[in-house]
Amino acid sequence: MTAADMADETSWYAVRCVFQWDAWEGAPYEERLTLWQAVSMDQAIARAEDEARTYAGENGHRYLEMAQCYRLATAGRPDDGDEVFSLLRDSPLGKEAYLDHYFDTGHEHQGTPTED
Repeated sequence: MTAADMADETSWYAVRCVFQWDAWEGAPYEERLTLWQAVSMDQAIARAEDEARTYAGENGHRYLEMAQCYRLATAGRPDDGDEVFSLLRDSPLGKEAYLDHYFDTGHEHQGTPTED
């Protein structure tokens, strides 16, 4: 397959966009992942950002103009267990400090799993 042929092929991309909910107490931030079928990362980001601006406007949120994109390493449609996003980050923090700093600050609005 030539590079020209590949340019016409679509792949699945996950795009993470960041919002701020100004109308909520504390103005929390939202990280939102959406899936897009596109011929390039640039096209996926452009489509996701168009949708992000609509989502923000319809819900009274502010899109912070930040998008990160990940090309899914899957052939065909995404399926159970497919990786939809990955981000590598260098950090001098140890594992507990890293998790507390980025993922468990105590200010997350999240549910907790229930035990059956």
